[in-house]
Amino acid sequence: MEVVMEKIPISLFKAKCLRILQEVHDKKKRVIVTKRGKPLAEIMPTDEGTEGKIPLRDTVLYMGDIISPVAEEDWEALK
Repeated sequence: MEVVMEKIPISLFKAKCLRILQEVHDKKKRVIVTKRGKPLAEIMPTDEGTEGKIPLRDTVLYMGDIISPVAEEDWEALK
């Protein structure tokens, strides 16, 4: 499903926030909130089933011990 995008001024968003959020959810719309014509924030629907998931899980690599003191020869190389 293609997401529709709409730009609205911040004053309109403030006045109709709840209705706009419901439309974003129901119609899968993307809304760009602008201030003086410049983008300020983007509101988009969430993906179904992603609530509570950790997006960075399993993206960290263990590279070794980072807590132990550095050996003297390594310290010299770091200078």
